[in-house]
Amino acid sequence: MLNNRRKFIQQVALGAAGISLGNIHNAFSAKSYSRIIGANDRLNVALMGCGRRVSAYYDALKDKKNNVDLAYICDVMKKQREKVGRDLQGKVSGKATLVNDIHEVWNDQSVDAIFNATPDHWHAPGTWMAMQAGKHVYIEKPCSQNPREGELLVAFQKKYGKVVQMGNQQRSAKESQEIIAEIHNGAIGEVYKALAFYSNQRGEVPHEKKAPIPEGLDWELWQGPAPHREYTSETWDYNWHWYGWHWGTAETGNNATHELDVARWALQVTYPEHVEVEAAKRHFKNDGWTMYDTMEAKFRFPGNKIIEWDGKSRAGYQTYGSDRGTIIYGSEGSVFVNRQGYTLFDRLGKKIKDSKSSGTEAGNTLGGGGDMTDSHVANFFNVIRGTETKLNSPIEEGAISQMMCHYANISYRIGKSFQVNPTDGHILNKEGMKLWGREYEKGWEPKL
Repeated sequence: MLNNRRKFIQQVALGAAGISLGNIHNAFSAKSYSRIIGANDRLNVALMGCGRRVSAYYDALKDKKNNVDLAYICDVMKKQREKVGRDLQGKVSGKATLVNDIHEVWNDQSVDAIFNATPDHWHAPGTWMAMQAGKHVYIEKPCSQNPREGELLVAFQKKYGKVVQMGNQQRSAKESQEIIAEIHNGAIGEVYKALAFYSNQRGEVPHEKKAPIPEGLDWELWQGPAPHREYTSETWDYNWHWYGWHWGTAETGNNATHELDVARWALQVTYPEHVEVEAAKRHFKNDGWTMYDTMEAKFRFPGNKIIEWDGKSRAGYQTYGSDRGTIIYGSEGSVFVNRQGYTLFDRLGKKIKDSKSSGTEAGNTLGGGGDMTDSHVANFFNVIRGTETKLNSPIEEGAISQMMCHYANISYRIGKSFQVNPTDGHILNKEGMKLWGREYEKGWEPKL
C-alpha cells in the first residue's frame, strides 16, 4: 500500500507540474476532471476519515432529498471504516467500498465529492489533492494546520474551480443567519465588540510513549503529509490534539474556529491589526498535555473593533451561562448567540426578543452533529448541483476565520503580541512569520 501511495503522489506531482506549465490546464477545464453534474443528478460521495466526526454526516447521507450515493468509506484504521460500514449498511443509497487508501478514491473519476474529516494535519493537503483529482470537498474545521495552508487552499480553489465548504456549520443555522442580518441592519446600533467563549471538562491525558503500531492502523498513511515519526501510544485516536504542534492546532484551532467565525461575521471584519494572548497549561500539570489549556486572546481590527476569545478546555464553569457562544456588543444593545438560538437586549440590558432553535446541534459532545450540520451539508450539495448559488461558508471566508486561531496560537508559541497587516493578514513579526507554514514529508509538498 505504501508503494501505491508513493506512486500516486508521483503521478499527482507530475500532473500538478504539467498544469503549472499550462500543458494540461489549457487543454481541459476544471470540469473535465469529473463529470458535469446536473440539478437532478445523483452525487457520488466519499467519506475520508471515520473518527468521531463522521457520524455527524449520517442523517444528510440518509436524506433522500439530498440524492446522493455513498461510493467509498475510507479510513486508515480498519476497525473505524468497518464500523461506519456497519452503521450505514442498508440505510444509505449506493454500494460503498471500504478502503484504506484515499488515493484509490481520488483516482475514481466517478466520485464527485469528498467529506474530509481527518486529523488537522491532513485537512488542507487532503483537500487540495482532492481538488487536483477533480473532487468537490466538504472540509472540516480547522481548514488548515497553519496560515500558509489557508492561503494555499484559497489558491487551489481558484485554480480548479471546485466547491469547497468549510465545516463551521453555525453559518447554516437559521437563527444565527437571522440575528446576524439584523445586526448588520442596525438592530444594536454601531457594533464595536464581540466576545467568543468555550468551556469544557476535558480530563487528564496520558504521556506519549513508544509502542507497537495498533493492529489495523496504517501509521505511515495516518501521518501522510506531516514529517514521519515512530509511533507513540495514545497518538492516533484524538490525543494528537494535545501532543504538540506536529499534528494539531490546540483547542483554539479545534473549537475557537466556530465562535470566532460568528464574531467576525457579526462585526464584518477581515484581518486584525494587532493580536495579544495570555495562555498557559493550568490543569493536570504533570500529565501528557503539552499545550495551553486556558487562553484569553484579543484581536484589534480597523475601525476600533475588537474580538475577544475566552477558552477553557478543562474548567467547566460556564462563565457566560453556556458552554459556548458569542456575545456581540453595539452602541444601542447587545446579542447573545449560540447553537441554541439568540437573545437580543437593548442598551439597558432589557430583553427585546429571543429565538430558540428547535434543532439538535451538539455543543461540546465529541463528534457533534445535528440540524445545523445537516443544513450545511445540504447547502454544499445544492451548490455543487447549481440549485443554490452561494455557499454558507466558502473556503475563502473560512480560511480568514481560521487565521484568527493561527494568530492566537503563534502569539502563544512565541510569547509575544504582534501587529498584523490588515490587508493581506501577514504577521509583522519575524518570529511569528517563521511559524507561517510547515515542513512536509518528502513527496507531499504542495504543488500549485
